[in-house]
Amino acid sequence: MESYKREFIKFLEGAGVLKFGDFTAKSGRKIPYFINAGDIKTGEQISRLGEFYAEAYTEKLGDARTCLYGPAYKGIPIAVSASVALARRGLDLPFFFNRKEEKDHGEGGVFVGYVPKAGERVVIVEDVITAGTAIRESMANLSHLEGVDVAAVFVMVDRKEKGRGEKSAMAEIEEEFGFPVYSVVDVYDIIEYLEEDPKNGENVARIKNYLAVNGAGK
Repeated sequence: MESYKREFIKFLEGAGVLKFGDFTAKSGRKIPYFINAGDIKTGEQISRLGEFYAEAYTEKLGDARTCLYGPAYKGIPIAVSASVALARRGLDLPFFFNRKEEKDHGEGGVFVGYVPKAGERVVIVEDVITAGTAIRESMANLSHLEGVDVAAVFVMVDRKEKGRGEKSAMAEIEEEFGFPVYSVVDVYDIIEYLEEDPKNGENVARIKNYLAVNGAGK
């Protein structure tokens, strides 16, 4: 495993973002591990998370000029921290996010921050994709921006799970909307990381059993 992947997984676990137990995903599935960007609680943690996203962005998109979109609520601090990290690298990108309920006073509208114009490209930053539900909600929101295209999606972890059919949720999103979905690590990286310590045997077994039913393969 590449050293940055191990560093990232260690960071997620240390920050309490990566947890093991019994959880229910947004898709309704009962899952043995959970990734929750909402557990980032300090300036140092969110700063480091932004750096990981900036690294992934630079690796995949180089210095492409886009707008970062962080879906409410967990995507908001990710978009802000990633834009700050990219600005430190010399790529100053605008960011924006959505309100859960459209504002009918003041400036109004559903979006806060920069509002992309026709011909501009957007990159969605999320914590994780399980069944693709949250990304489809984001695409419904972004459809109100005429002439704006989504260039890519970046997430922390590719769960390698089936979406609506037999393909992975990420593959379905790519096929449905025509843009790539990138992740810093995937669930098999997490398994490899856990297997380095024998005390993680139970969690490894539970994740593998879950993937045997819900996984879409490597």
